[in-house]
Amino acid sequence: MTFRLALRALLSRPVRSAVLACGFGLGVSVMANLLGIGEVILEQARAPALRGGGHVGIGGATGPLPSAKFVLSNVLGAAPLDADVAAASPTVAGILYLVGRGDPIAIGARGGVPSLERALGDPETADVAAWVDTAVDADWLDPDPGEMLRGMDRFHPIPDRPDRADSWAEWLYFNGQHDGARFYLTFLVGPRVDGGRRSAGVRLQLDRDGRLSSYSASAEIDEAELLASAPDMAIGANRVRLDGTRYRISLDLQARSTSEGLERQRLTGEIALESEPGRSFPPISINGANGWTTGYVVPVLSGGLTGSLDVGGERVELDGGRGYHDHNWGYWEGVTWRWGQVQHEDVSFVYGRVYPPPDAADPERLPGFLTALGPDGPLGYATRVTIEEEDDPDTGQPLHIKVSGRSREISLEMELDVEAAEVTQMDRGAFGRDMDFWQLRATYRVTGRVGERELDFTARGAAETFRTP
Repeated sequence: MTFRLALRALLSRPVRSAVLACGFGLGVSVMANLLGIGEVILEQARAPALRGGGHVGIGGATGPLPSAKFVLSNVLGAAPLDADVAAASPTVAGILYLVGRGDPIAIGARGGVPSLERALGDPETADVAAWVDTAVDADWLDPDPGEMLRGMDRFHPIPDRPDRADSWAEWLYFNGQHDGARFYLTFLVGPRVDGGRRSAGVRLQLDRDGRLSSYSASAEIDEAELLASAPDMAIGANRVRLDGTRYRISLDLQARSTSEGLERQRLTGEIALESEPGRSFPPISINGANGWTTGYVVPVLSGGLTGSLDVGGERVELDGGRGYHDHNWGYWEGVTWRWGQVQHEDVSFVYGRVYPPPDAADPERLPGFLTALGPDGPLGYATRVTIEEEDDPDTGQPLHIKVSGRSREISLEMELDVEAAEVTQMDRGAFGRDMDFWQLRATYRVTGRVGERELDFTARGAAETFRTP
């Protein structure tokens, strides 16, 4: 029946039927060509040669990767990935403007390291003999570990946000333990004061087999010198100096409080913390509305500790201990956080979550993190992290913390039992509201999996949290 109707239509209106048939044929032909062209374009987009070489691109989630040199040397250039990476090169894209007699012409540009780009098989530059490595490029081929640490640990200029400037602070934090002694040390630089200077202070908390004591000093420091030399800095008689891959710390502090009530007790000492390859957490920065920002980096997730402290004539030995160092910066009004760190044998863990002020971001939507580093570099990272805290109903002191992290590489449960705690009452000027800052010593029970490695251990670690009084 269909064939008969088509035949009658063709015989009764032959011209219209011919035009219709040609139209259908042309449409099918155009569609076939478009599909073919689309397939070619897709294949070209995937072709490493047309992308400038390489098979994998690594970039920052919020913009340029701020730690590309670290990623090249300590991640892609270290076990276990180094065996599978034939070549890697940094690259940056931008816009150049050709200015002549007429209107400026915008030109897309891409820069890289010549020898590394050639190793990737970049066809654009393979035959350009004049394109050679400079002295700056050479530093990417074999970066100096100490200079990488210094770059990660630099201090940041205060952004031009007058409405938030009074809450800007940046600090170096260290902790370490050996036998029954553990210390928590902060070199903090606050907002500007008169004459191009910044307020600054040093605080150390010491636990000697359950005997708790706290020491401090304060001074003003020159802002320009700080930005030029940090992490090297001096606050009064207290100093930090990065010597190669070793942090050297000199202390001369007065007691704030001790369990023995010796408020005039003095603490002096020399501490050295050695960074170990592959045990750094690169810088991350979080930006919110109205110019709010905060950042975090861990130059030494776990390192060897040497030195000693003299506490009122009592010597505290640190040789053979293990230490940790991180660095924080940003606007802190209305900000709180939860954080913890533990190490066991050749594995180190850090968890955390920042709660920004409501005018910057929704505090409930900012994820936490849990990272694990082994002797050869990163083992796993998770952002599906929950942190649950249980307090003493009478004193408000945190008693128990449960941390859970899940990702393709990590499936971990961390149970923290708080052994000792020190609370600091933070004034409204720094945090926008009265807050109690708790620094905790805890016993961690860690169970689960990182990669192919099953974990089940107990170790001492540190944690921090906040409470509204």
